[in-house]
Amino acid sequence: MKKRVLVVDDEPDIIDLISYNLKKDGYDVLSAGDGNAALVEAGKIPDLIILDVMMPGLDGFEVCRRLKANLRTSSIPVMFLTARSAEFDEIMGLEIGADDFIRKPISPRKLLVRVKALLRRSEATDETTTLPSIIQTGKLEINRSNFTVKAGARELFFPRKEFEILALLASNRGRVFSREMLLNRVWGTDVVVVDRTIDVHIRRIREKLGSLAGLLETVKGVGYRFRE
Repeated sequence: MKKRVLVVDDEPDIIDLISYNLKKDGYDVLSAGDGNAALVEAGKIPDLIILDVMMPGLDGFEVCRRLKANLRTSSIPVMFLTARSAEFDEIMGLEIGADDFIRKPISPRKLLVRVKALLRRSEATDETTTLPSIIQTGKLEINRSNFTVKAGARELFFPRKEFEILALLASNRGRVFSREMLLNRVWGTDVVVVDRTIDVHIRRIREKLGSLAGLLETVKGVGYRFRE
């Protein structure tokens, strides 16, 4: 079955160029010219979303936040393709849940390579989430098949990256993961992400776990582990 890609940009020429090359490479393509339209099209659950940042109405960052906050769309990989070049923008994009951040201009050939790499990582993640499907430790239950987390009777929501970090650590109790290992396992080796990103995600996970935050231990100078 063909993979479906949603292309979001407020410049029709860019949408046409990207869409042409994606279709030529065998993809089905959806498109949207602004943030609100992007959220509507995302409801069709594409396999990947290529998202601009600077758009009228809702900008790309806000679109990404809403996608990751919605259980139906939170697992869709998001690739930012933008003229914004500041390191702050890249860090923000990755911290709110994006899977890749690419600066314009980029050749269609290179973009297709990044698209294929991201889809491969997404498929690999989907395959590994089935074994085991449920991780239970005390009051904490992590369901990797439907991306839900329960702490006792409370259901907690975690964006895709936070969920993957928590599930990875919980399924390897007692094993220490360095920041680099977590970055490579969750973001992949094709994406450049700063170590601080892991610390920010761990802090957010702990905040949501509340009284169970102590399950995530910091190993000073090394990384993190899930308590046995």
